[in-house]
Amino acid sequence: MAQKKINLTVAMATYNEAANIERCLASIADIADEIVVVDGGSTDKTVQLAKKAGAKVIVTTNPPIFHINKQKALDASHGAWILQLDADEVVGQQLKEEIKDVITSDLIPNGYYLARHNYFLGDWLRKGGQYPDYVMRLFRNGKGSFPQKSVHEQIAIEGEVGHLSHALEHYSYTTMHQYWAKAETYIRLGAAELKASGRSRSAATAFSYLLIKPLAVFFALYGRHKGFADGWRGFVYALFSAMHFPKTYLLSLKL
Repeated sequence: MAQKKINLTVAMATYNEAANIERCLASIADIADEIVVVDGGSTDKTVQLAKKAGAKVIVTTNPPIFHINKQKALDASHGAWILQLDADEVVGQQLKEEIKDVITSDLIPNGYYLARHNYFLGDWLRKGGQYPDYVMRLFRNGKGSFPQKSVHEQIAIEGEVGHLSHALEHYSYTTMHQYWAKAETYIRLGAAELKASGRSRSAATAFSYLLIKPLAVFFALYGRHKGFADGWRGFVYALFSAMHFPKTYLLSLKL
């Protein structure tokens, strides 16, 4: 017998997520009253797959700050509660039960942070600053919104917030190609911001982006945050994260 659905909208923004979206939507099919997908003009089968899963799909452009489309999904949501997801995330059974309990209770918080298991080249990272990696994802409709100013921002919540016990499964970087394909988005935005600041050609900026920042990030993730406990994955993740800065700087010189 199918589980009784609850007053919940799952809201997503997508762009070429055909490889992920079926798994994501299947994981919330039994708890979502409504699924809203704002698609940025995908050229693969993302839209068709989302519609097949019963989602309401809104097709638009794909802005560099993709939280603009995430906010459009929130604006189109009708549930009393909204669960905002990315297409490469999966909601496990324990988390689903916890979500149902929370939004049908009389608890005070208007929003809840969810931890994430961030998968990197075959397993999720326990250390290196990658867990619990709390993100604001579950909130009362009308009490949360994206500032839409930065690619790294969280949903801002009016009122009290809480934390759920169980984690999202985040299949973010299953291959090196996938890692760098996603990283390029952040690198391009960072390079454009650096170029616009007028600092890209100064010696101080070069020294910072080519040496100081990469070393600081690597030793923070691998040492202070104990990335070494994740073995070779921890080392590679710290190294790749450090490489963002020289790549950002060198790209800014070409803009």
